[in-house]
Amino acid sequence: MAGARVGRHRLKSTQLSTKTAGIIADGDGLYLRTTMSKAGTLSRSWVFVFHLNGKRRELGLGAYGSGTAPVSLSLAREKAQATRDQLARGIDPIAAKRRMQGIQNFGQVADDFLDAKRPGWSNDNHVRQWERTLKEVCKPLRSIAIDKVETDDVLSILRPIWTEMPEHARRVRMRIESVLDYAGSKGLRSALNPARGKGHIHNLLAAQDKTKKHMIALPYADLPAFWQRLAEVEGSGAAALRFTILTAARPGEARLAPWSEMDLSGKLWTIPPQRMKEGRLHRVPLTNAAIEVLQSVKLKDRTPEDWVFRGQRPGRPLSDMSITAVLRRLKVDVHVHGFRSTFRDWVAETTNHPGEVAEAALSHAVGDATERAYRRGDALEKRRSLMEDWAAFCTGGGANG
Repeated sequence: MAGARVGRHRLKSTQLSTKTAGIIADGDGLYLRTTMSKAGTLSRSWVFVFHLNGKRRELGLGAYGSGTAPVSLSLAREKAQATRDQLARGIDPIAAKRRMQGIQNFGQVADDFLDAKRPGWSNDNHVRQWERTLKEVCKPLRSIAIDKVETDDVLSILRPIWTEMPEHARRVRMRIESVLDYAGSKGLRSALNPARGKGHIHNLLAAQDKTKKHMIALPYADLPAFWQRLAEVEGSGAAALRFTILTAARPGEARLAPWSEMDLSGKLWTIPPQRMKEGRLHRVPLTNAAIEVLQSVKLKDRTPEDWVFRGQRPGRPLSDMSITAVLRRLKVDVHVHGFRSTFRDWVAETTNHPGEVAEAALSHAVGDATERAYRRGDALEKRRSLMEDWAAFCTGGGANG
């Protein structure tokens, strides 16, 4: 295809009878493909090549020459133009063709599965978790024909979260497996379930450190009750822990924050690059609950250079052991850093906030360097909405985004 002339309708009638295997361009995505079988039989067919969502796709437009419904050059050009029109309107032509043929994709079957199961689920939160998984987390699978979902497709969903968010990943795998089992029961696919765990997917993924994850992070369902106990504890250590949880910040970022970084009227905490793990300035939206914590430790004689959370020794910040002591006092076997995992699991399992917004709230780099260069903003207002929901959940409001 390299070196082909620009434009459309480039094929000549003499080229249609070529006996050489290969592909010839008519222009703007339309090609005539000639193949030769092992027996020496030639066959010619029309294909339309396009790119969608960064991927190269091919749509078959029918056979040229002989067959039950041969497609002439003029008809192939008409079909190609119809496909271009679909793409211009934002329509996936392959998905549209499958719908016309009655082939269901993963998204359609997943929605049918939810409709079938929803009446038996009495817990609204349980329903939301399933819907979020199948509609948001599994979004890349939804356009794939249900009988074409393969192991690599399932792995593309699981790999990014398998070791970072083990409990969430296990639930996602189980939910994908359930949808594909449902499809098999309806006769929509016959292959073995590519999401089955033991003896298949588990062989292809790293082992999850279940003990470590459970020790470090508090399950998000337990957080509101824990918060009520924490709210009864006085002192700088407890205040620093509450602020750390509400902002989903790294413990050191919160514990070592000076007042100069806090803008209470603007409800914003700005952490300079030199204090960030990634070396990038990070803005944290402050909720009313977080500001209440700051107001509780604000002293009249403070200066901008003073630590927000003062230590017992003059001029020293609060020590990390002071926060750990609060957890020990409450007899909770978790690490302070683990509340970031609690936050991430809560977002993934119970809200409709996009994953990239949660990652931005955690000051994690999202995408490669090129993607980050084009993503100029830091999603501050989206993160503000997310953190308001998080604060409501922590303090007992039970918000779900």
